[in-house]
Amino acid sequence: MPSRTLLLEIGTEELPARFMEDALRSLRENAREELRLARLPHGEIRTLGTPRRLALLVSGLAECQQDLREKKRGPALAAAFDRDGQPTGAARGFARAQGVAVEELQAETTDGTAYVVAVRQAAGRPSPEILPDLCAKVISLLLFPKPMFWYSKEVRFARPIRWLCALYGSDLVGFTYAGLQSGRNSCGHRFLAPGKIGFSSAEEYEQRLAAHYVLVDQAKRRQVIAGQVSRAAQLLDGVSTLDEELLTEVNYLVEYPNAVSGRFDPAYLEIPPEVLITVMRTHQRYFPVFDTSGNLRPSFVAVCNGTREEFLGSVRAGNERVLRARLADARFFFMEDRKKTLDEYAGDLDSLVFMEQLGSMADKTERIVRLTQALTAALRLPAGTAQAAARAAGLCKADLLTQMVYEFPELQGTMGRHYALLSGEQEAVAAAIGEHYAPRHAGDRVPESLPGAVVAIADKLDTLAGCFGLGLIPSGSQDPYALRRSAMGVVATLLAHDLDLSLASLARLAVGNLAGKTARPADEAAAGVREFLLQRVRHLLEEKELRHDCIEAVLGGSTDSLPGLVARAVALQEKLATPELQNILTPFTRAAGLVRDFAGGRPDPERFETEAERALYQAGQAVAEAAGAHAAAGNFSALLLELASLQPVIDRFFGEVMVMVDDEALRNNRLALLAQVRAVFLVLGDLSKIMQKK
Repeated sequence: MPSRTLLLEIGTEELPARFMEDALRSLRENAREELRLARLPHGEIRTLGTPRRLALLVSGLAECQQDLREKKRGPALAAAFDRDGQPTGAARGFARAQGVAVEELQAETTDGTAYVVAVRQAAGRPSPEILPDLCAKVISLLLFPKPMFWYSKEVRFARPIRWLCALYGSDLVGFTYAGLQSGRNSCGHRFLAPGKIGFSSAEEYEQRLAAHYVLVDQAKRRQVIAGQVSRAAQLLDGVSTLDEELLTEVNYLVEYPNAVSGRFDPAYLEIPPEVLITVMRTHQRYFPVFDTSGNLRPSFVAVCNGTREEFLGSVRAGNERVLRARLADARFFFMEDRKKTLDEYAGDLDSLVFMEQLGSMADKTERIVRLTQALTAALRLPAGTAQAAARAAGLCKADLLTQMVYEFPELQGTMGRHYALLSGEQEAVAAAIGEHYAPRHAGDRVPESLPGAVVAIADKLDTLAGCFGLGLIPSGSQDPYALRRSAMGVVATLLAHDLDLSLASLARLAVGNLAGKTARPADEAAAGVREFLLQRVRHLLEEKELRHDCIEAVLGGSTDSLPGLVARAVALQEKLATPELQNILTPFTRAAGLVRDFAGGRPDPERFETEAERALYQAGQAVAEAAGAHAAAGNFSALLLELASLQPVIDRFFGEVMVMVDDEALRNNRLALLAQVRAVFLVLGDLSKIMQKK
């Protein structure tokens, strides 16, 4: 079938860089779906973008729709027509819904029953007739985090649209959107080639724009930027680490990149390097330069938007001047902050509100200290480690009152570490202060030191407990207090440091530490925190590609200590096909089903009437002791073998003993025995969740 290339370019005022990735992805997916609905076969779909344009290129787009032949089954023939052969309301409604006349309905038999069917047929229309509406529809479907309207209340976009270019091969695709008529013209670089560019065909789009100083392919432009930055750093006898987030942002700030290097006074290197890097990367979008040992050099690389060579000197001087002012401010903040110790800052934390219902940052700090002390006691940490953690907990929020953190909030914790060292604190204390916010985002590293890990867990648990206690629970995509990130941080840190702490006990500890400041009952809040943490554990186990039934089995077990949960889930999945596990699934599931609604109680051996009851009771006690030892040692293969030894005893019990007898006392005693046996298995997990092979 003959085909051509479709070009759709949306020219705009400068789009925010943070919108671009999602906008290009949305443009591609919307176009693919609309082409499918339009029955238009096509080849590769590409989306290209710069700050001033979003472009769609579809290669191999057929010149005609595919013919439509669609068959839809309706009601049964007996319900569609009465005895006289007249159509009923069901037939008329079905025909109307399918866009055919009642007389066009046909009969078709399926599995012995006759149904009416509607057959729709339509010859494919030429693509040029379809594309105008399709292009307008694709534009209207684009969504942005913060759209604006400028033409009418019905038209919203990230920024005002200034031109539309649409070509199908060499033919114009004419349509109107937001008061603009599509044409075959685009615009070159705003300064290097400010005039209009005319295209004779869609195929020449990229080449013609490149000739007018616009590298429209974001992937190629990114490679150019990376190469330019690396070469500029080499000329400065250094290297530049190409931060991916910064590289992505800069890529969508320019249309024709041109790297320019600059320098700053080496005296500023006395400021902590994290400050200099933050100023350059976050505030100025510069790439810092390092020596081969990873030490910061007094140099940077900026990427400007197509500046001519004769003007690069002025651009360099301008960037150096701006950076010099920013670094002078940073040095002033650093020197002023050092006039007080971190202890003095910590003493003023009552002036800073954490949450209205939960008090000040001083209140939060006190809770973190208490939680930290409780955690170190539960973990039986050495005295030195516990003391370092408690000291760090008392100082971890102090840097929030420093001028540096006020100006650069992203440096909280980092500046606390530097100021702690300058105040004479131990390295372990300073490191824990610097680490306690970690992990700050998905994929970030957890605290490396044990004191840092404990303080980080205490800080995040306090936030979780406070919000759940006040009923501020995330729902759907709404998570204003970043509680999912906090919960995942707790889970990841527990796992990374192999900390054997029960999630239920952690939740109760954190909620109890709030001293009655919550609006919800403490038990309810603690249960919510535990379940929220378990949800994060579930996601973590799913990321390890463990089976859903294995995950649910261990989450339904008698332990909720994170390292143990992961180890149990892995062991269960590894043993799924083994005879030991398969043989105990059925008797365990049967026992678990009988005691699901049992109120509880311990079995009384004096009430046993059969040898099978006594044998199960004795075997259960012996296996429980051995299973507990294997679980504590993390030997889950041995644990499974120990549990498998109960299989013949359970089978004998069910073969010889009637559980649901009329005698209530006897029935309850036998149920209590089965409940005790079930509890033995729960050390591994709730095996009734395992999907058995049929």
